[in-house]
Amino acid sequence: MNARSFLINGLIAGLLGGLIAFVVAIGVGEPAIDDAIALEESAAAPAETEAHSHAEGEEEGHTHSHGDEEEGGITRGQQAGPGLATATGLIGVILGGLVGIAAAFAAGRFGRLSPVATTALVAGAGFVAVVLVPWLKYPPNPPAVGSGDTIGERTALYFGFLAISVLAVLAAVIIARQVLASRSAWTATAVAGAVYLAVVGIATLVMAPIDEVPDSFPANTLFEFRVGSLLTQASLWLVLGVVLTGLVHRAWTREAADVARREAAAAL
Repeated sequence: MNARSFLINGLIAGLLGGLIAFVVAIGVGEPAIDDAIALEESAAAPAETEAHSHAEGEEEGHTHSHGDEEEGGITRGQQAGPGLATATGLIGVILGGLVGIAAAFAAGRFGRLSPVATTALVAGAGFVAVVLVPWLKYPPNPPAVGSGDTIGERTALYFGFLAISVLAVLAAVIIARQVLASRSAWTATAVAGAVYLAVVGIATLVMAPIDEVPDSFPANTLFEFRVGSLLTQASLWLVLGVVLTGLVHRAWTREAADVARREAAAAL
């Protein structure tokens, strides 16, 4: 039960979580993305047709355009297959390592909570702070939604809110530990929850909203994309948390059995 053990277990759990997230994304996320891309392409088709008609007779420019298309890079099939699998696997491993290290640091620092319970608590808090709350404030948008001129502003707002959410969790944990020294675990949990909700609530009210979804965009496609995105991330964190907690439980059980054997041998 050391940091290295937590880290290795976290990497394993994260990899498994990434693989499951890939399967979920294929099932519930990619269909909505395909629909959004089809809408984007259908909207761009008239403009491309007009541009092509203006370019007729300009043989050199016409040849150059087709050359660019032939050179083209990653196809949609590669994005939705190997590209997506690599991305979810890599993100899962990184998150697993971070959660494992955080669980190792938190073990033994929350009163009577065992390392197993602490690991589950860290994974749950991580999902809320990193995924759920930012998703509620700034839900993701599919392709064909959003202006390229505001992508920098939108990215800054999202990651700014994400940083506030994570810092609020850390502050709530520190306060909970202080309260736990003189109060019950339930009181400490309630205080920590109130602190976190207050901080993210103020941030939600102060930070600018993002509303660039055109009225003509199908509501069903938008809903399916956002729900699919949340389910994909939730599946990653769920598998990560369950597997990591199980691995920590196994290590903790072995450690407790070794201690019991040593104590029994010393008592002889």
